[in-house]
Amino acid sequence: MPKRITDIRFVPLAAESLGVRSMCTYVETPDIHILIDPGVSLGQRFGLLPHPREYKEIMDCRARIRDFASKTEVITISHYHFDHITPAYTDYAWNLSNFDVARQIYENKTILAKNARASINPSQRRRGWMLKKSMGNFFKTFEVADGKAFTYGKTKMKFSEPVFHGEENSPLGWVIMLTIEFEGQKVMHTSDVEGPILDETLEIILSESPSITYVSGPPLYLMGYSVKEDTIKRGSENLSKLVERIPTVILDHHLLRAEKWRESLSNLFEAAERVGHKVITAAEFLGEPNNFLEVRRRELYEFEKPSESFMKWSSLQALKQKEIMPPI
Repeated sequence: MPKRITDIRFVPLAAESLGVRSMCTYVETPDIHILIDPGVSLGQRFGLLPHPREYKEIMDCRARIRDFASKTEVITISHYHFDHITPAYTDYAWNLSNFDVARQIYENKTILAKNARASINPSQRRRGWMLKKSMGNFFKTFEVADGKAFTYGKTKMKFSEPVFHGEENSPLGWVIMLTIEFEGQKVMHTSDVEGPILDETLEIILSESPSITYVSGPPLYLMGYSVKEDTIKRGSENLSKLVERIPTVILDHHLLRAEKWRESLSNLFEAAERVGHKVITAAEFLGEPNNFLEVRRRELYEFEKPSESFMKWSSLQALKQKEIMPPI
C-alpha cells in the first residue's frame, strides 16, 4: 500500500525493485499532487535485449505513471535521462514511448525542471530541448527549478542547486534534488546522486533532515568498468552516514542492478539497525516483493524462453525494433 507520512503521501511508481529502470514517484499533500521524474526505461545488459517479462513490467509501469499523472498538477524533472523523463518520440525497444504517451503525461501540467542550458552535458541539453520543443505547447507552464523554491498552500517544494550525477565531473552531468515539506514534515527525492558519492551532496541531504529520503545507491555493477572501486567505496561510506541520520532511506535504482548488492552493503544495514532506522527498496516500502528483472536477464532467457515471434522481433535492426511493439 502507498505510504503516508502523516499528511504526505509518498508512492514510488517504478523502480529497479519493481522490474524497470526508474525513480518515478508520486507525492501528495493536502495542497498539491506532484509527479517526480515521470520516466521509465529498460537498459542494455549482457548483450541481450530485455526479456518479455521486462516488457510486460514496463507496460504496467507506463500505465501506472499515466494514471497518477491524470490527478497531478505539478511534474518535476531532475535531469533528462530517459529513465527520468518520457520522450515524445516512438521507442518501443527501450522506453516504450511515443508522442501520445508523452502528451498524456505532460499535458496541462506545471513543469518544474532542471535547467537544460546550464550545468548540463551535451546529450541532456539536446534531450531537454527536444522535450520542450515537442511538448511545450501542451505544458500549462514551464519553469527552470534549479536552486528555487515553490509554495502551494502550506506545501513548500525546494530544489537544490545542480549536483553531480554521481562522482565529481561525471560525464553523466548534473541533477537537482527535491525536498517537499508540509507543516514541518519532509520527504526528499535525491535522484541519481549514486550514494551519494560526493561529501558535498551528502551534506545538502543531511541539512534538510527529511524523515524519508529516496536515493540511488552506488553503481556496483559498473565497478571495474566505468567506475573506480574507490568511487564506489566513497558512495557506500556516505550512504552509511545517511542511514544513521535519516529514519527511512528508500534505496533503489543503480545499486539494485548488481546481483549481490545487499551482501556488498551488509555494514549499511547494520548501521541503520543500530539506531532503529530502516533501509528498504521501493518495492519493500510499498509492501510488495522485490522484482529484480534486469540482473536476472540471462537466467530468464534460459529458463523462460521467449516465443518465436519475440525472437524474430529481436533480430530486427535496432531502428525497426524501436518502431514496432515487441510481441509479448
